[in-house]
Amino acid sequence: MAERPSFDLPSRMWNAVWRPTPGSLRRIALLGVIGNVLIVVSGGAVRVTKSGLGCPDWPRCSGDSLVPTHNPEHHVLNMSIEFGNRLVTFVVLAAGLLVFIAALRLRPRRKELVWWALAQPMSVVAQAIIGGIVVLTKLHPTAVSLHFLVSPALLVFCVALWIRAGEGDAPPRRLVGPWTRRLTAALLASCAAVLVAGTVVTGTGPHAGDAESRRYGFDITDVARVHSTLAWVTTALTVLVIIALYRTGAPAAARRRAHELAALIVFQGVVGYVQYFLGVPEGLVLLHMLGSVLMWIAAIRLFFALRDRGEAPAAAPPVPEAPSAQSQSPQPV
Repeated sequence: MAERPSFDLPSRMWNAVWRPTPGSLRRIALLGVIGNVLIVVSGGAVRVTKSGLGCPDWPRCSGDSLVPTHNPEHHVLNMSIEFGNRLVTFVVLAAGLLVFIAALRLRPRRKELVWWALAQPMSVVAQAIIGGIVVLTKLHPTAVSLHFLVSPALLVFCVALWIRAGEGDAPPRRLVGPWTRRLTAALLASCAAVLVAGTVVTGTGPHAGDAESRRYGFDITDVARVHSTLAWVTTALTVLVIIALYRTGAPAAARRRAHELAALIVFQGVVGYVQYFLGVPEGLVLLHMLGSVLMWIAAIRLFFALRDRGEAPAAAPPVPEAPSAQSQSPQPV
């Protein structure tokens, strides 16, 4: 009976980075997308559990220690939650470095993918620095808002690389008319505005990350209304885009991306109104933050689905290794 091939996971992971194919590069890029979603959720957990100053120092956690230690002013659970969020940042950084190496090693090399990949570890470093500012300013709401918004910005690079790794480099072929593209661009901008407004609502509301941290001086009802108005504008634009896609005979993939975005917007709206009328419970806050980044990813994917770049180029065959001196020596007859 023939032996079944062994499933050598470490070897496959090494080859995915050091001898990448377009498919393996795309899978690593997807890890970057997932990692940034996780860091948003873990950051939300820090906020709703009042663990924002669980590690009161930066870059160390407390005093001279890089890891949580006994501190009479901070509960061990809060320190662990904040430290866990910092660890997720290192995971995202590792994924960014791996995808950058894979983009460099891809043959034929595609310069655009290298630049998209390089932006990921650089953005994570920027996020870590802003995270330090958040701690050193004792959770100032502006710093906290900026710290969150780095993740959606980084997701632009991650999602773009994820999509582009599965495409070719042919000149973009427009699949819809200019009016539909402009409408979709307005929808993408509206989604970004909703994210920004959401940080203001959070910076004004009860979940500051610490009981003593500063808050924005706005009225929570007013900023919540601005946020909901922008959400309704986004909903209306989504409906218009779906109508335009159907009326212009857009490809099924583009219509599918629009349906996914519409479903996430409905989900976000339901969660948003429920949490508002229930007094913003912690679990719903985390669910709403998860929905916000998923909505943003869906909007980016919709925008990319409106053009075609052809098929991804086939991976170059591996270069055969030079024969060793022993193999070149004459063999006895």
